[in-house]
Amino acid sequence: MIWAQNPDGVIGAGNAIPWRVPEDMAHFKATTLGHPVVMGRKTWDSLPPRFRPLDGRRNIVVTRDPQWVGEGAEPAGSISEALELAGEPLESAAPTATWVIGGGEIYRAALEYATMLWVTEVDSTVDGDSYAPTLGPTWKVVEDKGWQSSTSGLRYRIRAYSR
Repeated sequence: MIWAQNPDGVIGAGNAIPWRVPEDMAHFKATTLGHPVVMGRKTWDSLPPRFRPLDGRRNIVVTRDPQWVGEGAEPAGSISEALELAGEPLESAAPTATWVIGGGEIYRAALEYATMLWVTEVDSTVDGDSYAPTLGPTWKVVEDKGWQSSTSGLRYRIRAYSR
């Protein structure tokens, strides 16, 4: 799973990312490119139309609506169905990783299946309505790139967690 959050665990506000950290977006793209990505329908809707589907990635969208259609996306009725779809080779190439990319409800539902997390911590105080899941004691930081300054002026750090 991969996400960015502030110290209060906020990941979104009004179906949008409440900060701009281009370096995090570059990390997100480099990490997920070439792999299936699983997201909720609200996350799909939050992507600007010119970026839907996310290029170079198999886009799987979890939705409760069995009639939902998104051009370039594969619908799934649950996290387990989405992960099963992601595990099926597309064009005979087996992926090495599936990335869950949001939002909050999807992260919480997928956490039990996860073995690796990339979390960008953004040093920003913002109000939000979508939150990252709380990580239990089984999750350990295995890589920390340290605090850096974004070209946007915000401080951030990227950490990898494993269990």
